[in-house]
Amino acid sequence: MLLSHFQHTYIEAGCDEAGRGCLAGPVFAAAVIFPSGYRNPILNDSKKLSEKKRMELRPIIENEALAFAVASVSPQDIDKINIHNASYKAMHLALDALAVKAEFIIVDGNRFIPYQDITHECIIKGDGKYLSIAAASILAKTYRDDFMTGLAREYPSYNWKSNKGYPTIAHRNAVLQHGFTPHHRKTFRVTDPQLKLF
Repeated sequence: MLLSHFQHTYIEAGCDEAGRGCLAGPVFAAAVIFPSGYRNPILNDSKKLSEKKRMELRPIIENEALAFAVASVSPQDIDKINIHNASYKAMHLALDALAVKAEFIIVDGNRFIPYQDITHECIIKGDGKYLSIAAASILAKTYRDDFMTGLAREYPSYNWKSNKGYPTIAHRNAVLQHGFTPHHRKTFRVTDPQLKLF
């Protein structure tokens, strides 16, 4: 079972993002604060859960968290400030929106731009270790998936309902055939579909 907290002295928020590697759509991030000693045996890294299970867990997270928030940064901003800075900006926006102020932040990954004067800890594969980061990964992923599914109705040629903006061969083929939409990240390479994107 995942751990409830990294430390127990300060009010702790877990942060994670979704959509960093996509060709289209915003990057989303979430911040979650759970009560001290919180337990949930089902909660896990969003990548290890089915879409159905993520959607089942979302209202549970929202009901049982002391506070949560979700934020996004647009493709246009991603192109201006790069995807790494956009991911941190989305996390900062989510932290801004929390109804309870975080006093300590744990973040999935190995890098983070400090938020205000609050101490943070970067944790590699943190979404598989700490409940609040796992919850943030689920919220960021499900809210982003909902957003891309909505966009898919306007742009059926790109199959965003299925690929959610990720660089599948079919998605790259669609870009090569139909061009960019206003929701594509223009600074991301769309190479020959037989080649790796990165």
